[in-house]
Amino acid sequence: MSTNRFHTPVLVIGSGIAGCTAALTLADLGAEVTLISTGTRLDTGNSPLAQGGIVFKAVDGDPRLLEHDIMVAGHHINYRRAVRQISVKGPQAVQGILVDRLGIPFARSGKPQCEWDLTMEGGHAAHRIMHCADYTGRAIMDGLIAAIEEAPNVRVLSGRTAVDLLTTHHQARSNEFRYQINNQCVGAYVLNEHTRSVETMLADVTVLATGGVGQVYLHTTNSPNAIGSGVSMAQRAGVRIENAEFVQFHPTALFHRSQRRFLISEALRGEGGRLVNGAGEAFMHNYDRRGDLAPRDIVARAIVEEMLRTGEDCVYLDASQVEQDLEQRFPTIYQHCQDMGIDIRVEPIPVVPAAHYFCGGILTDLTGRTTLDRLYAVGECACTGVHGANRLASTSLLEALLWGRTAGEDIARRLHRQRPMSKRLHAAIPDWQPLGDERNDDPALVAQDWATIRHTMWNYVGITRSTGRLRRAFEDLRDLSRHLHDFYKRTTLSKPLVDLFHGCHTAYTITQAALRNRQSLGCHYRID
Repeated sequence: MSTNRFHTPVLVIGSGIAGCTAALTLADLGAEVTLISTGTRLDTGNSPLAQGGIVFKAVDGDPRLLEHDIMVAGHHINYRRAVRQISVKGPQAVQGILVDRLGIPFARSGKPQCEWDLTMEGGHAAHRIMHCADYTGRAIMDGLIAAIEEAPNVRVLSGRTAVDLLTTHHQARSNEFRYQINNQCVGAYVLNEHTRSVETMLADVTVLATGGVGQVYLHTTNSPNAIGSGVSMAQRAGVRIENAEFVQFHPTALFHRSQRRFLISEALRGEGGRLVNGAGEAFMHNYDRRGDLAPRDIVARAIVEEMLRTGEDCVYLDASQVEQDLEQRFPTIYQHCQDMGIDIRVEPIPVVPAAHYFCGGILTDLTGRTTLDRLYAVGECACTGVHGANRLASTSLLEALLWGRTAGEDIARRLHRQRPMSKRLHAAIPDWQPLGDERNDDPALVAQDWATIRHTMWNYVGITRSTGRLRRAFEDLRDLSRHLHDFYKRTTLSKPLVDLFHGCHTAYTITQAALRNRQSLGCHYRID
């Protein structure tokens, strides 16, 4: 038997908060798990970049108030059952996993009425966000990674890039499975970056936790791995994708030259920071009565409108009126800006919007199950319906944590009830067959194709959209997609080529969804 072929009860693709939580939950329940990561470590995705915090509960503890704020931010096209689930069970997951199980060092208030130093962000009507200064994602990931490393039944494989999902309808050679009505996911083809060979990873259950899509845009706060690989693989396997047109742009990314825009947390505005133009004039109340604490989609558009009105390249975030010690409360932002020559205690921070969060994704139910049997999706690549047309600040980490745990629990019950993959099905799935042997993945060609994708998405499928822009994007991406399909067939597989293929497919999927939806709503803002 090939050394590039093996079976695991559960395959988790992605190692952020959602993937690690699912793997840890399964391990605690006795399941054997294989967790794969594209980087050399488990923390190369978006999760450790999260600054602001994670939603907990306000002092009054009424989940209906959080539910209301999520629905308002999402323009009321959210799935209310999912919103209720996160509002009620989310804080319980924070307490049970992050506080009790992992001991994450969240900031404490030192006050008798509330143990935690709860902060407030845009769109929230109450202080309910727990934080670790301005490196909350980093702190949570450190705790999860330590627990994963101690779990004996979690096998971690780094330097792995998922190429395609394995399904009975697409890959099975036996007619016994090809003629079954029910299509099943049975694992994935995975590129081993160390050996440059493709491994056949068969699994009784597969979990996609591949993160966001920000890198298909010219300006983004996302990590280099956020190319929508899970969405791309799921869509090609026939899995239902929902709300793909809703891409959230964070209003305040540091204005400087970099492949990844450094995020200036919304919590800075929650603590009293104000957006001003080049003349030092506060402008947000000209666009929304909630001012600097309006939801992100509104603030991002207001910044763009103000930049167009003044002809300036950016606006500014003035933190000089924040009462807290900025160096202590926002150490990451403070130091990064210091390194750029900006003293945020006395100087305004130049900021611009950047692609930040994918509100849509692979459609799932309340347990993380997708429309493809044996396939789950959790975290940013999934669409649970929580976010609707726009995400409320600091709900992303909560959704990743809660659905990671819920999916893990559901998979554990499933493994207990059903038999593992049969030997006949195991034998029916072939190993990867290389399509081409040309070594022509020239970095210049790959870079040019990425430039086409990113400029097309930023200019035509960005913060403001129109039918004309979207049609142009559709045509350009359709042509590039056809070219890449041919290129893909001729060329020896490599990580840059796989990433490019996933990124182009994801961009094309987002554009098609945006073109179909003629209603201007939330993150999908149309000017026609």
